[in-house]
Amino acid sequence: MKEKIAINEVVTRDGFQSEKEFVATADKIKLINELSQCGYSVIEVTSFTSPKAIPMLRDAEEVMSAIKREPHVTYSALIPNLRGAQRAIDCQVGLFNLVMSVSESHNRANLRMSCDESFATLSEVIALAHHHNIRVNISLSTSFGCPIEGAISEQTVTRWIQRFAQLKVWGISLCDTTGMAYPSLVTTLSQRTQELFSGITTLHFHNTRGMGLANVLAGIQAGIRSFDASLGGLGGCPYAPGATGNITTEELVHMLDLMGYDTGMNLDKLLNAAQQLTDLMGRILPSQLLKAGPITQLHQPPTQPH
Repeated sequence: MKEKIAINEVVTRDGFQSEKEFVATADKIKLINELSQCGYSVIEVTSFTSPKAIPMLRDAEEVMSAIKREPHVTYSALIPNLRGAQRAIDCQVGLFNLVMSVSESHNRANLRMSCDESFATLSEVIALAHHHNIRVNISLSTSFGCPIEGAISEQTVTRWIQRFAQLKVWGISLCDTTGMAYPSLVTTLSQRTQELFSGITTLHFHNTRGMGLANVLAGIQAGIRSFDASLGGLGGCPYAPGATGNITTEELVHMLDLMGYDTGMNLDKLLNAAQQLTDLMGRILPSQLLKAGPITQLHQPPTQPH
């Protein structure tokens, strides 16, 4: 039996949040409905952040309420605080994704709070989620390095893992916010997280420096079986200069399928959705697979000149 790996889609949240042009609500709903047919474990639909902070996701309630939900998919959203949590509860969000940086400098730049202040805020959200029987995932940004402070010590990361583990969260994501991760570091932190935390550990990589898929392989070798990715490679932290998009969903699925893992994903449907996303955004996306096609796609030999 093939070993299963869960793929979590983040394009309509992480991908759209820093776009300059607003993506129409109807287009978001259509894309999510198509992604729901591709085999995902989790689709992060939107963010219940203040519309002033993330104007591109100001239609969170409309989108979350209008999508067609499939029973095999968990529909999640980024939740910043209690107000956002209540909005999400009203929209029947299935999984809360809470975010803070393990870097003090990045957390202040991104969330305008100290790490301890973020922890206090998120602790209240976790308590509310537990009261409503909603699962919670904690995304620890800059786990593999901070663009302001540089390297982040393993002790710093593990301290926050332990604090959130004590609150009995469902999952913890180690996030490579600006593409500073490298395989040996991924191996070390992945193993350490699993030693400290009995829930689901997810890895969230960006391909800023071209090591995204190599880092996935390091995570798999360390025992990780859950990964975030973005259709077409769209995305990037708006508070991290030079941070390009997430690892590309279709490229990740293509690689894992070839290696014999069971992603449960339909690659043909993914590529079709990625092409539609390209048309929607009106520009070429980072996806190399969308350009070249899967390796099973063969071609006629070139015509020889006479």
